[in-house]
Amino acid sequence: MNQNINILNNLNPKINLLDLNYAEMQDFIVSLGAKKFSAQQIMRWIYKHNCSDFDQMLNLKKTIRNELKKESYIFSPKFTEEQISNDGTIKWITSLGDQKIETVYIPDKKRSTICISSQVGCSLKCKFCATGEKGFNRNLKVSEIISQVWEANKILKQKKIEKSITNIVFMGMGEPLLNLKNVVSALKIILDKNGFNLSKHRVTLSTVGIAPAIDKLIDMVDIGLAISLHAPTDIIRNSIIPINKKYNISLFLNSVSRYLKKSKANRGGVTIEYVMLSGVNDSNKNAFELSNILKKVPSKINLIPWNPFLNSSFTCSDIERINIFANILRKKGFTTTIRKNRGQDINAACGQLTGNIIAHIKN
Repeated sequence: MNQNINILNNLNPKINLLDLNYAEMQDFIVSLGAKKFSAQQIMRWIYKHNCSDFDQMLNLKKTIRNELKKESYIFSPKFTEEQISNDGTIKWITSLGDQKIETVYIPDKKRSTICISSQVGCSLKCKFCATGEKGFNRNLKVSEIISQVWEANKILKQKKIEKSITNIVFMGMGEPLLNLKNVVSALKIILDKNGFNLSKHRVTLSTVGIAPAIDKLIDMVDIGLAISLHAPTDIIRNSIIPINKKYNISLFLNSVSRYLKKSKANRGGVTIEYVMLSGVNDSNKNAFELSNILKKVPSKINLIPWNPFLNSSFTCSDIERINIFANILRKKGFTTTIRKNRGQDINAACGQLTGNIIAHIKN
């Protein structure tokens, strides 16, 4: 029996099946005396039909359904609060006891993206990010990560929004690579044909630069990688991203390059996320420095207008400065875009997630 299953059994007499990826589900179902193929049937009921009732899984033998009831359950924490932006972005809160996480749905013409959280809060304390200012509580379980997608699918159907989720980004609360084991297991469910069945080209993990974890990730799962760089020099990055003092730009980019050599998901190179902070990292000199450090890293650059939050001392670079910065990078041969601010009016934009909104979902 899989070691993970043993651990779960020791902690809880019943197992939440949303905590199990396909390989773990097979181990679990075999431990109940069933055939491995039953795992496929169960996964499809859960992820294709949003089913949490074993009695509805009629293609399973009744004896297996009875065993499942004895040894397991299917529980997804519900969205308890909702707020809708003027631009159609939806922010949901999940209450986990006295703790809260945020999930953001971003509709667009050609895609429908859900931004999910991997931790309650964040320990990295990036100076320009409201989540980091909030502090860290704990890592999310696999089920708590997966439930964000599961519940979003249900809510979108209830709202009769026909466009299904096409993209998933791990860009919500927390640093995904500091919850590596659970995030990878969740990613396997997202990618599995019996799970959410998304292409590796439509799933992106954003990291601020946990270099050893990127090296581990290479051999665990292949997905799109976005790196929160935000500075062209260690001096600047140290001042706004404290973890850079441990894993500097060189270490970070070297681990990214190693990932790209094995990855098939990052066909156009890694996405460089670069928040524009007035007077901090947005000068012409900074643009040239950025192009210099990235010249050996296949990449596309996404400039992010900084989103304000309470008591922050930063200001966003004005649009003229951002355009000048972008044009320098383009002339250096980099594909460079300027991110649209989505959900800023409900504090759902990049760097604004703290678990605080007012409006409640109406049943």
